[in-house]
Amino acid sequence: QVQLVESGGGLVQAGGSLRLSCAASGSIFSIDLMGWYRQAPGKQREPVAVSISGGRTDYADSVKGRFTISRDNAKNTVYLQMISLKPEDTAVYYCNVRGSSWSAWGQGTQVTVSS
Repeated sequence: QVQLVESGGGLVQAGGSLRLSCAASGSIFSIDLMGWYRQAPGKQREPVAVSISGGRTDYADSVKGRFTISRDNAKNTVYLQMISLKPEDTAVYYCNVRGSSWSAWGQGTQVTVSS
């Protein structure tokens, strides 16, 4: 079983920055993907950024140029650096880590961007 612990959310003014972290622990044999998703009130959960083992990264169009996903494979940790935050980035952010036959979700961390 894999456990994820997220940190780094909070309240920030528009234009500000935050860095989210997600550390995976437990029975991890190999990781295929580490990513971040978000869910705003009344909306469905949506992908924000993913890092696929091998080096490829993908971003939602709405965050391209502002968010950067990175990972420390030795620590089984994924980060999301967010700059130039906008009120529409307000959401609960969840990390997701997947192997070939398993998937784990973090508990979510609130990001609130005030205008």
